[in-house]
Amino acid sequence: MVKLNLAALAAAAPSVQTPTYDPLSLTCGIVHFGVGGFHRSHEAMYLDRLLNLGEHHDWGICGVGVLPSDARMRDVLTAQDHLYTLLTTSPDGHTEARVIGAICKFLFAPDDPEAVLEQLADPATRIVSLTVTEGGYAIDNGTGRFDPSGPDLQHDLTPGAVPRTVFGFITEGLRRRRARGLAPFTVVSCDNMQGNGDVTRLALTSFARLKDPELGEWLATHVAFPNSMVDRITPVTTDQNQQDVTAATGLDDAWPVLAESFTQWVLEDHFTLGRPALEQVGVQLVTDVEPYELMKLRLLNASHQAMGCLGLLAGWRYVHEVCEDPALGTFVLGYMTAEATPTLRPVPGIDLGAYRQELMARFGSRAIQDTLARLVVDASERIPKFLLPVVREQLSRGGEIRHAALVLAAWSAYLRDAEAQDQAITDVHAPLLLTAAQREDHTPAAFLDVPAVFGDLGQHRRLRTEYLSAQASLRRLGPQGAAQAVNDAMKPLSLAQGPL
Repeated sequence: MVKLNLAALAAAAPSVQTPTYDPLSLTCGIVHFGVGGFHRSHEAMYLDRLLNLGEHHDWGICGVGVLPSDARMRDVLTAQDHLYTLLTTSPDGHTEARVIGAICKFLFAPDDPEAVLEQLADPATRIVSLTVTEGGYAIDNGTGRFDPSGPDLQHDLTPGAVPRTVFGFITEGLRRRRARGLAPFTVVSCDNMQGNGDVTRLALTSFARLKDPELGEWLATHVAFPNSMVDRITPVTTDQNQQDVTAATGLDDAWPVLAESFTQWVLEDHFTLGRPALEQVGVQLVTDVEPYELMKLRLLNASHQAMGCLGLLAGWRYVHEVCEDPALGTFVLGYMTAEATPTLRPVPGIDLGAYRQELMARFGSRAIQDTLARLVVDASERIPKFLLPVVREQLSRGGEIRHAALVLAAWSAYLRDAEAQDQAITDVHAPLLLTAAQREDHTPAAFLDVPAVFGDLGQHRRLRTEYLSAQASLRRLGPQGAAQAVNDAMKPLSLAQGPL
């Protein structure tokens, strides 16, 4: 089998799309922190589409890794001339493979931090984008404020420190641009957070003000932070995925990406130094992203959390299995319809009823093989951003929260079960949450008494009442039975209200 690299492209199977441009001719106009599966299935894919149109060769991507685990991405991309394969699959099982060459450089920051800083300060760099996960912004979920207490952030705040963090690198890169009389680049978050541009502005300006108050004020005044909504289900690549890609393409790719065929990117059109012509390749450029991002976060992302722990407790492994379970599938759709949708604003050009049905079809795709284990990683960062805003708004309006209460009860039960079975729990707040869950044997609803996750919301009397009711139902009836009890309770309301 031929190893994937530039010389091997001619050996690709006829069905494989390959770059029509020369990747070696690209100039890096974008620096991206966090080159993982999602970036490669989404932003880099859109840039590849644009580059294939020609005349856009100044918008190549320089990937940057700051974590020790990013060394593998460095090694794979370097060996493959920065090429990789994206295999997309539709719900009906139709697949398409394409080799993407939009990443023209990769810098592993621990190897050479100065190279990263100079790339940021390069006049050719006009956009810095991020996929550093919801927890990568150091925002306290309880207070909504920037929390600089992490050891790497503390290191980066030390005068003269060589940066270790994304915020340290970006701040120093902007300092150099300012000193050299260069306009600042635009910072674009591609992470799943409400107002992700606003969150990035808060985190970066807070860090910069602590580092250098004057620089922080300049940054707050002159740097653009457009909000965006990003959407494409991208599971973790497995060994079987790698074998499937090799069989489909005839190329041996050490780290391909598998994703669903659906993709969406809604981006606020606010840039300091120009932008790629992304509207030519399917990106929606708008003045107000919020209706789109609320729709996606509260329907898709929160629904992932609704099915994660509950599905694992039911013995399922994959997302599509939850959708095929009559009780759980109805429960997920019921959450979207009765709890999330009432909190949304009208979304231009979107029929929310059709969108919910489309989501269920996407979730139900067997071809994607998306694992529930992926969904529950860092739940203490995801649930406060996706599900709890729905709960808070529904409580304020006297709306339905029974689905969300069961999701929280299932989260507590899952943590206890995982601990009992000696399963690893990947969550920064796992020890705190597990201790709280175990305290519930003698302190009812102690799980809600974790301010770092729930803030003051956990003390709301109605939420605590619904949570305890859901917890009792889960213990008595099991996950499917508890979900079905909610489904049954909702039937009279659905008949009275009609479809939302």
